[in-house]
Amino acid sequence: MANDQMKPVAGLLLFLNFCMYVIVLGIGGWAVNKAIDHGFIIGPGFELPAHFSPIYFPMGNAATGFFVTFAMLAGVVGVASAIAGINHIRSWHASSLPSAASVAGVAWTLTLLAMGFACKQIDLEIRNARLRTMEAFIIILTVTQLFYIAAIHGGA
Repeated sequence: MANDQMKPVAGLLLFLNFCMYVIVLGIGGWAVNKAIDHGFIIGPGFELPAHFSPIYFPMGNAATGFFVTFAMLAGVVGVASAIAGINHIRSWHASSLPSAASVAGVAWTLTLLAMGFACKQIDLEIRNARLRTMEAFIIILTVTQLFYIAAIHGGA
């Protein structure tokens, strides 16, 4: 690729995004584990609660289940984006750009969707410190992933 000036910027953003996606996955894993351990007990002889939701999370509010689910999806695709991005940064050639850019675009759109649920969760207010941290990381990742996409396209 002709423009090698964007390579260090793209590398830094790639490393930052990878670390933040791993943190989001860690917090999301904690939330899912807590939801499984403290969720509804359903079995023979038990009635479903009146307002049963299959993505019920005992901490947070009504948006928590959707937020955690989409944040986990965004985290997994974001880590996959980082793996494709490492290959692109290493070769920094036009032939490796389409795979890195397409996976990064999918990760960004899922992160944008998770950010929407994070905003709804902030609006509903009832949540703990770990969920607030996860919201902040998702909102920051929405911006940094977009900058990463711009950086790898700027090198083309």
